[in-house]
Amino acid sequence: MTEKIDKIRSGDIRTASRLIRNLEDGVLAARTEMKQLFTYTGKAHVVGITGSPGAGKSTLIDGLVEYFRKAGETVGVLAIDPTSPFTGGAILGDRIRMQRHAEDRDVFVRSLATRGALGGLAKATGDAIHVMDAMGKDIILVETVGTGQQEVDIINHSHTVIVVLIPGMGDEIQAIKAGIMEIADIFVVNKADRDGASKLRRELSVLLDMAPPNSFAGGWRPPIVMVENAFDPECFCKGMVDLTTAVAAHYKHMANHDLLGSRMRRKATVELREAIRTCVLEPILDRLICGGDMDAMIERMLKKEVDPYTLAEQIAGACLKEV
Repeated sequence: MTEKIDKIRSGDIRTASRLIRNLEDGVLAARTEMKQLFTYTGKAHVVGITGSPGAGKSTLIDGLVEYFRKAGETVGVLAIDPTSPFTGGAILGDRIRMQRHAEDRDVFVRSLATRGALGGLAKATGDAIHVMDAMGKDIILVETVGTGQQEVDIINHSHTVIVVLIPGMGDEIQAIKAGIMEIADIFVVNKADRDGASKLRRELSVLLDMAPPNSFAGGWRPPIVMVENAFDPECFCKGMVDLTTAVAAHYKHMANHDLLGSRMRRKATVELREAIRTCVLEPILDRLICGGDMDAMIERMLKKEVDPYTLAEQIAGACLKEV
């Protein structure tokens, strides 16, 4: 066990990949390894990238990796992909796009399948971030699956949240109203060479102007970064410089205004709740299913003999008595 932990801490990608896979599969031994790794976490800057499908998140991440590596930073990338209906695994589209970093030992790209999880993230995201953190990665980039307005869970795992928008997708403002507006630390108008980019920037600025002054944590007003066509190297590079500068500025702002603690507390709260759910709720459900009690309860509900709340209260009462 200690040998595995030492390998991960030394940056061994194969051992880390195997642990993340076991965490996804719910292997009990993986939880024991995470207990030992947890002490060595908390040093990385976690950056979440969210936005609608086709907004260019993967291209931006590829550019960010390049610029962070030029600055001497080690990088981990977690790409949350839709679940394959056949294998239950990730589609791996982002790993295909980032092949040019495959030979760089200081870059670790890993895809995670959502496996039905809502909020744009996979269930094992938090643990996978810890693994990369323990590996010594300076920057960890987490890309959500990008399925619309349910992309708000990323704030529970990130220090900095980048929301990516593109012009020409209909009512862009409608697309960011439901929660996305509130979680953004940085807005990126991607593919800004398209018609409508300036209009989108103005609309974002108006929305930010309308926000109450106390809605900006520590006085940080989310900047709007314009990034043009990735196939125009000169313009794209300028946008990436602006974006990496904004990411560094936001982290520095949080550190200077004692805001990192509140983000870390929120992350710890979510992790504890998830751990309790895994250790308490899932064994109860497994026992009910394996023993046939779940089917019997469902039959009683279908016959309207009992309601789900009464059954849940009975199960909770019985389990608490056992404790």
